Amino acid sequence: MTQHAAHEQGTAAHDQELRDAAAHLGRRRFLTVTGAAAALAFATNLPRPGAAHAAEADPRRITENPFTLGVASGDPQPGSVVLWTRLAPRPYEPGSGMPAARVPVRWEVAYDEKFTRLAGRGRADAHPEFHHSVHIEPTGLAPDRVYYYRFRAGTWISPVGRTRTAPAHGARNTALRLGAVSCQAYHDGYFTAYRHLADEDLDVVFHLGDYLYEYAVPANGGARNYTDRTLPDRFNHETVTLEDYRLRYALYKSDPDLQAAHAAHPFIVTWDDHEVENNYAADTSEDDAPRTQFLARRAAAYRAYWENQPLRRPQLPNGADARLYRRFRYGQLAQFDILDTRQYRSDQAYGDGWHAPGPESADPARTLTGAAQERWLLDGWRSSTARWNVLPQQVTFSERRSTTGDAYKVSMDSWDGYPASRERLLTGAEAAGADNLVVLTGDVHVHYAFDIKRDFARPGSRTMGVEFVTTSISSGKDGADKPANWDAYMAANPHLKFYNGRRGYVTVTLDQATARADYRTVSAVTTPGAPVRTAASFVSEAGAPGLNPA
Repeated sequence: MTQHAAHEQGTAAHDQELRDAAAHLGRRRFLTVTGAAAALAFATNLPRPGAAHAAEADPRRITENPFTLGVASGDPQPGSVVLWTRLAPRPYEPGSGMPAARVPVRWEVAYDEKFTRLAGRGRADAHPEFHHSVHIEPTGLAPDRVYYYRFRAGTWISPVGRTRTAPAHGARNTALRLGAVSCQAYHDGYFTAYRHLADEDLDVVFHLGDYLYEYAVPANGGARNYTDRTLPDRFNHETVTLEDYRLRYALYKSDPDLQAAHAAHPFIVTWDDHEVENNYAADTSEDDAPRTQFLARRAAAYRAYWENQPLRRPQLPNGADARLYRRFRYGQLAQFDILDTRQYRSDQAYGDGWHAPGPESADPARTLTGAAQERWLLDGWRSSTARWNVLPQQVTFSERRSTTGDAYKVSMDSWDGYPASRERLLTGAEAAGADNLVVLTGDVHVHYAFDIKRDFARPGSRTMGVEFVTTSISSGKDGADKPANWDAYMAANPHLKFYNGRRGYVTVTLDQATARADYRTVSAVTTPGAPVRTAASFVSEAGAPGLNPA
């Protein structure tokens, strides 16, 4: 039997096992199930209290470098930041070459790169239940300060990471600079943009979704067209099982450019669709798989996501559910409200895709955020005292018509497919006085710069804020400065101020007076090492939102 055929057979058995288990579960009761399937896909709590007495492997017996996936930090608070690594001597193998036992890992946080002045140190166990990932939440750090960190396992020492805590909540900070990234299909090209992002002077990076893709990656890496290596056949199929998702994260996180970006900056992450499956909506899959089967897949995907990201304990999934929306305050300058627009949304209207707006998409009951997240966001805006209210989220917020005239279509997967949901947010922002609104968006593999209009049908209506849409890191391959629909989009959307189809990222500088976006692009991702340039820069003034060329 070939390796691929063995995987297909194993996947079929796995799917049946999960369907049998999931058939007995309520939407939020995944953890009540017993048995092998539940233990694998649903039991996502930390190891039981007695697990401290379980078998412990001697880290001195690790004979190969376990830090092949690098290090990362994230979710900065004024006195803390999450530190992450995962032990994986052989990352492309199931189990990653680690024993089925907990392994002690030492960690250190220092004020300097040489670790001559320590700010904290400790020990944590890398548990096999979490694929030997480690999530450290050191406390007692100073606000708004750069730190360096590393891990030790036996005689092995990890690469050094650099991170930064958030300013104190009441701090009168005058400026901060962030990065926004999205959509990194491994099979579409190199992560060159991340190498340049690593060299930027940033306080924090927001990843807006599609950290990985579920699609098959062939032996030559797809558009990377490797000639110096051959990827294992186990990557050449769609991710379905927990093992599939874990291995796919190992492939992505083994990329040196991605590792460099994580080692240079703290990340605040949120997911979109491809971390599970293209264009899924809540518990509805793209291809209308049985609900219980899809929720089992989602549970596996969410678990692997947490294992491989610098996320805090409250974001640990509970079966097929995970609370990923959360808030960060950066002094008096900015409040960041991170959204999850996948887990709670209504199914896409008219079968998804691009469609003319109609009664189905306009239904006021439709939601992109779910009622609880919507209330949380509007309450956060009402209580915000920040100069800038920033909304990092996934899909295009501003209206995006396909053409001029009455025959236009809009994307049913974006906020255009949920206009009542968007209207509730705009009404809530207006009532809350959240005047300096900045939306950060990913998903669409192009750079956009939008004025957010109070009524997109009336170009002269009030500008509520601005939307900076970042292109992909690699998805869509090399792209073009002017995609084929550039003329149509620019004519049909007068609030669209910039449109570019190359790969890259956005940096945003906030100060008391302005929000400035610099759209950074690379000329190619199908070959490595392309240079970076600034394709355009825009500013929006505090108190007078609207984009102007910088």
